[in-house]
Amino acid sequence: MADINLGVGGANSAVAGGYDIENSVKTEADNSEWMQRATGGGNDSNLKQHSISAWVKRTELGGTQMILSMANIGRVRFDSSNKLQYQFKSSGGGALTTTRVFRDTSAWLHIFVVADSTLSTANDRLKIYVNGVRETVFDYNVAPTQNSDSNGWGLYNSYNLNFAGKSDDFYNGYIAETFFIGEQSLLPTDFGEFDDDSGIWKPKEYTGTFGSNDTYLDFADASNLGNNAAGGADLSLNNITSADQAVDSPTNNFAILSQSMQGYYEDLWSVISDGGTKFRCTEFDAWITTVSSIGVTKGKWYAEFQPTGARPNNMYGIASMEQLDNNSGYIYGGHLGEANESWGIGYYQTNGRLYKVQNSGSSNILNFGSSISQNQKVGVAIDMDNHNLYIAINNTWQNSGDPTSGATGTGAISFDATETVAFGLSGYSLGSGNDTIVSVNFGGYRTGGLPSINSTDANGYGVFRYAPPSGYYALCTKNLAEYG
Repeated sequence: MADINLGVGGANSAVAGGYDIENSVKTEADNSEWMQRATGGGNDSNLKQHSISAWVKRTELGGTQMILSMANIGRVRFDSSNKLQYQFKSSGGGALTTTRVFRDTSAWLHIFVVADSTLSTANDRLKIYVNGVRETVFDYNVAPTQNSDSNGWGLYNSYNLNFAGKSDDFYNGYIAETFFIGEQSLLPTDFGEFDDDSGIWKPKEYTGTFGSNDTYLDFADASNLGNNAAGGADLSLNNITSADQAVDSPTNNFAILSQSMQGYYEDLWSVISDGGTKFRCTEFDAWITTVSSIGVTKGKWYAEFQPTGARPNNMYGIASMEQLDNNSGYIYGGHLGEANESWGIGYYQTNGRLYKVQNSGSSNILNFGSSISQNQKVGVAIDMDNHNLYIAINNTWQNSGDPTSGATGTGAISFDATETVAFGLSGYSLGSGNDTIVSVNFGGYRTGGLPSINSTDANGYGVFRYAPPSGYYALCTKNLAEYG
């Protein structure tokens, strides 16, 4: 099986300019978060054709995760093997399951499915496109009989339209601009296009028509995330609130904690949740480390961390992206800056000590700063242009640090200039309710929603509790296009 990693705005790509999508919604299976358009909205007269478009960014893998369904009969979802499924559901059958698996948690994907049972060629009656490219290899491929009606889509008087799951198939991650358009057989190019310079598939504005039963979710109104911008009936919210609106989007992809860079022990003894912004270390007497989904080689970058768990043993800092596969330091027993482990720098929450491992060796600095209490905000500023790291506690920079000091590096921790650097986080649990829990904010979303008292960076991107230092930016693709 081949993985797919063609998404918009991964670590080494960015698309700027053109049509912008401002918001997405974050949904979480643990909280049973989903939406529903109830029955009674009237039926489509043509049940032979429909088109579905959705932008998705997965943050947790495994388990069945629904994107859109009607009464769980017609559906678009990821199965427990991370394959994409599309079910037309009619008396004449109709379903597709890809051979390809989708396990990238760093980038956005555009999923477009279209049904047209009137077509004479059987294999053209159901189609799946991912990022503008048609899927052609399937584990399961059954075409509906010609001119058959779907009894799983468009029957609003009989079935509910469900978004992001229901029962045991909830979706984990972000979803942006989602369309269900009945009675029309559309093209992926109605919703996206290939960028002329990068060749990356990117969103474009839909300029077509809507029927009275169609649904368009843009998630622009935090007070009504189920608003149907197509003008039809809104979706009701189940365990979704305004706090689930995010600014992470297909046109400005933000860093999250990386699920795909987790190793065996990280997966076994830690949990990344809440849209890749919550880290929980669960293993007794063990250090577990995770990193941001995007690394940088230049520019100046800012992120915030907030410890909330019962156990105050955490480290905050940076790690080398090149050395993550060394199986040393990023498995059971390793923390940021641990001697004889992988390249990294960690600021220890318990006592304010700094641990540092570079290619040239390891060291630590006693009394670099203050200890960190639960619920305090930890600011981490990375100056890749001068290779300096700064740590703040509730906006007070430790060691009298001045992130704007440039080459002087006042109060900074210097680091080697040879690595691609990611934000890093280590946790240490004692078990039995003494787990370490940290909320992380790279600007696109954080556990509990974006801060009510907040600031953006100088470009207006990201939402932080404290303003990033002058010249420092949220780690997102629009900023990467300019500074990274």
